[in-house]
Amino acid sequence: MSEPGGRRRSLVLAICCLSVLLVSLDATILNVALPAMQDDLRSSVSGLQWTLNAYTIVLASLLMPAGSTADRVGRRRIFQLGLALFTGGSALCSLAPTLGWLVIFRMVQATGGSMLTPVAMAILANTFSQPRERARAIGVWGGVVGISMAAGPILGGVLVDAAGWRSVFWLNVPIGLAALILAAMFVPESRAPRARRVDPVGQLLVIVLLGTLTYALIEAPDQGWTSPPIVACLIAATGTLMGFVPYENRRAEPLVEPRLFRSASFSGAVATAVCSFAALGGFLFVNSLYLQRVLRLSALDTGLHLLPMAVLSLLCPPLSGRIVGTRGPRIPLLLAGAGITSSGVLAVAVTRSTHPSAALLHVTYALFGLGFGFVNAPVTTTAVAGLPPARAGVAAAIAATSRQVGSALGIAVIGAAVAAGARPAACWIIAGCGLTVLVLGVLTSGHRVTAAEPSEPTVQARQMTEQTPALPRQDHPARWRL
Repeated sequence: MSEPGGRRRSLVLAICCLSVLLVSLDATILNVALPAMQDDLRSSVSGLQWTLNAYTIVLASLLMPAGSTADRVGRRRIFQLGLALFTGGSALCSLAPTLGWLVIFRMVQATGGSMLTPVAMAILANTFSQPRERARAIGVWGGVVGISMAAGPILGGVLVDAAGWRSVFWLNVPIGLAALILAAMFVPESRAPRARRVDPVGQLLVIVLLGTLTYALIEAPDQGWTSPPIVACLIAATGTLMGFVPYENRRAEPLVEPRLFRSASFSGAVATAVCSFAALGGFLFVNSLYLQRVLRLSALDTGLHLLPMAVLSLLCPPLSGRIVGTRGPRIPLLLAGAGITSSGVLAVAVTRSTHPSAALLHVTYALFGLGFGFVNAPVTTTAVAGLPPARAGVAAAIAATSRQVGSALGIAVIGAAVAAGARPAACWIIAGCGLTVLVLGVLTSGHRVTAAEPSEPTVQARQMTEQTPALPRQDHPARWRL
């Protein structure tokens, strides 16, 4: 297949940007609509948590298999299926008669969303073969993520005030249909020369682990930590995790390669992604409810109050990327941790008051936006630092999945504190997430850490080394220990 012309490549980029716009907008626009949704559907706080986490759990569970399936059966085909499911799921969400149906339709929406972001990235890599053009295309694609995060709270506020919470799902329908039609017309089909094998058992274990753990965290405040369903879920989650690691270690092509976690920089990147996105999910959840329930602001005023966070989340990532490119990931990670921690501490004072000053609110939200804006570039960089190119794609996929896992856990844990009436405790948890990012930035980034990383963390590489004892062993397991 010949390489697409310049005009067609631009169209492919625009189509991929439409897809990421759908997924990214959904992450921020829905939080502003939560109070209106709660009133209309007569939902509890835990019900709101499930509305968000039904999406993030399914997305986290299916991101990696969606990418490998697209490599095998065709990227355009899976991309179109994802657009159809996401668009259809959004339409169904807007019509949901009860909270239970809304949660189910959110899962349909997430199934489609899991096929968009990783597959769109693969389509871009296949369409833009020149490294410089590819870098530009990925930069534009990433910029759409920042724009959608910045526009989400304002757009959500306008839609909710004008037409109700269901309108935030209507917005996805025309965008999704346009992307679906354009993809059929202009996106070329492509497959990987050799796709990774399917790992259905590993996939099932991931779903059970995330589902049972999230259920326990969300429902424990109502049912009690010692109630039989909660204890059963915690036991199931622990047992699944204990079985998952040895099972994946035995597979030649596992869904998640546990050996990668012997790399200090990779483990640090995953932990940082989990903590930073847990803080983001919890921060948006707490403050959307606080601004509308306690301060009695409208949905639009809520979006306007969150604007400092959104703007800095848009402006800081390019600066973070430049610093990572010239000075390494440590400085952005320290700035990220300091910003999120400071915001969490200030939020404790904010949420204890029913009449906080506007200046304090704006500083609190700006600090969080600054911290979160600096975190993504170093996470992506440190995820693959010290790993061979053959493992970079798998490492990036795990890092992307860890973001969704973090968001789900943040909404579950921090939302549970809100449900218990402990908003200050919820903000202390956010501050703790930021402090963890700060500490991880010190411990898992820098030249000493990356210099100690091995060149090939796989069984096959160790076996090859053992067969040639005259050569130095570059991948001795001891070098992977923290």
